[in-house]
Amino acid sequence: MDQNQLNRELLDFLDASPNSFFAVRNMADLLTQNGFQKLNEGERWELKSGGSYFVTRNGSSLIAFRLPAGECVGFQLMASHSDSPTFRIKTNPTLTVEGRYLRLNTERYGGMILSSWMDRPLSVAGRVLVRTPEGLETRLVNIDRDLLVIPNLAIHMDDTVNGGYAFNAQRDMLPLLGGADGERGWNALIAEAAGCAEDDVVDGDLFLYNRMKGTVFGLENEFIASGRLDDLQCAFSSLRGLLLAKPKDSAAVHCVFDNEEVGSGTKQGAGSMFLRDTLARINAALGGTPEDLQRRLNNSFMVSADNAHSIHPNHTDKADPSNRPVMNGGVVIKYSANQKYATDAVSAAVFRTLCTRSEVPVQTFANRSDIPGGSTLGTIADATVPVSTVDVGLAQLAMHSAWETAGARDTAWLVAAAKELFSTTVRSTGDGRYQIL
Repeated sequence: MDQNQLNRELLDFLDASPNSFFAVRNMADLLTQNGFQKLNEGERWELKSGGSYFVTRNGSSLIAFRLPAGECVGFQLMASHSDSPTFRIKTNPTLTVEGRYLRLNTERYGGMILSSWMDRPLSVAGRVLVRTPEGLETRLVNIDRDLLVIPNLAIHMDDTVNGGYAFNAQRDMLPLLGGADGERGWNALIAEAAGCAEDDVVDGDLFLYNRMKGTVFGLENEFIASGRLDDLQCAFSSLRGLLLAKPKDSAAVHCVFDNEEVGSGTKQGAGSMFLRDTLARINAALGGTPEDLQRRLNNSFMVSADNAHSIHPNHTDKADPSNRPVMNGGVVIKYSANQKYATDAVSAAVFRTLCTRSEVPVQTFANRSDIPGGSTLGTIADATVPVSTVDVGLAQLAMHSAWETAGARDTAWLVAAAKELFSTTVRSTGDGRYQIL
């Protein structure tokens, strides 16, 4: 595949996906364009061998799958997440300052780097619930213009800021919306975006997003930069791999969960029953019994894909002494003795084999032993869907910043690995042997 074209498509996807609701809608649109049939959790599923389907939950999580033409012996899964750290707009958000300015009252969602959100164009996107004659209707809204800024305090008023400053989310991080004497208020702005009267907006889930467009940069255009690379770069790669794959005798399953950045413990998160419910319904629709589901899970494999930390060029001491991934170095396998990552020798060996087959280079990551590090969704999903799982990602800089950097070559490698996974069956014979067919 053409690397430049793939990166352009990735950046377009990132620009069009200011938060999880838009990311899932955009993936659903692409799946529909490629012949996938949308399923509804509240209706009976009629599935056919060789069919392609997808289902969403909460409008912010999605599972898509392609069934083999013949018998389905297991599931080959890749899981990622749709959310990124940002600011959620509180209810009754407008605050007046000195009778002159309007600010929005916000709260943190996830663990972002606060300073990275300052002095850059921001706007608002999300969903609102609108009252209609037929009942409540969900509508996605995006104020698609430069609307807000979170202004820094001038250095003349705090000359200690370059020595380190503890930002206070309630005092320092509220965005400037406009002048207090404006003719149009916040509610009117949201109603206009939703295409309804002000009184018909019942409630909403609205978030700030960085308006800067994704770009390619570097001496040889070797890097990409954008908001939300963590983790939409992996979600995009998984989806592209699914569309390119030709399943053999396993179902290829692309999973994207919401709320990973706040623990995954929601009805649409990796800790929910969404994946288990979906696999159980696939099994039942194919005529399987509960025991057949367990047999299929035994012949299943999951790749938990969430971006990894590259060696930082200004802080090389923060990396582990012997596991030092770099951007444009290939897909990263992530290890943790405390099970922050689900990787073990079995799952790593299986994934390495898949990468060898698809000519994808592999790197390894582990935290320094004195730095606890983060976690991801692999071990959380395993609690309800106990299958062999490897945690991987693409190396990046400035994770959880409003503007992140990654390698221009790496997306294509993860797409190739995903395609190989979705075209493969991993079988456990129960005696410590594993077949990769």
